[in-house]
Amino acid sequence: MEHALVIGGTGMLSGTTHWLVQQNYQVSVIARNRRRMKTLIDQSEKPSSITPVLVDYCNETDLHSEIKRIIHENGEIRLVVAWIHSIGKNALTIVAEVISKNSKNKWKLFHVLGSSTDLKKTVQDVDIPSGCHYRQVQLGFIIENGYSRWLTHKEISHGIIDCIQKDARLHVVGTVEPWEFRP
Repeated sequence: MEHALVIGGTGMLSGTTHWLVQQNYQVSVIARNRRRMKTLIDQSEKPSSITPVLVDYCNETDLHSEIKRIIHENGEIRLVVAWIHSIGKNALTIVAEVISKNSKNKWKLFHVLGSSTDLKKTVQDVDIPSGCHYRQVQLGFIIENGYSRWLTHKEISHGIIDCIQKDARLHVVGTVEPWEFRP
């Protein structure tokens, strides 16, 4: 069983977490909210396939320790889906460094980004270690019947799953253009 890590996997990425479990991954999920973690596990077809990692990714020392712990418990991480808010400035770097130092194999990082993110700048800002195949998933919005709206959690998860299946280097869920049409 391969090991996946989902950062933010109890909310808008919960559908992605459940899909990874269905694909026979052992899924470690980083979250801060115990209640939402319990709900995620309770809704799983295979609750034992989800490893809760209750840590605030802004706490760099704890994040580092928890990533090492789950690798020790569940094996090398082969796939990461990461939705990290801007307050977690070093979180992605810490995750990538710990995974790379504890991996003999190549692994994939699907970096989930907001609609206004400058993708080229983000690639320059992210320190991508050797052995990591870096992918970007940009979340946009939907235009329908002359109105725009933000993506639902289900649409976000389906878009991320599509990106994982296609192994796309860049995948936009919804649209980000025309920008002035955003909700």
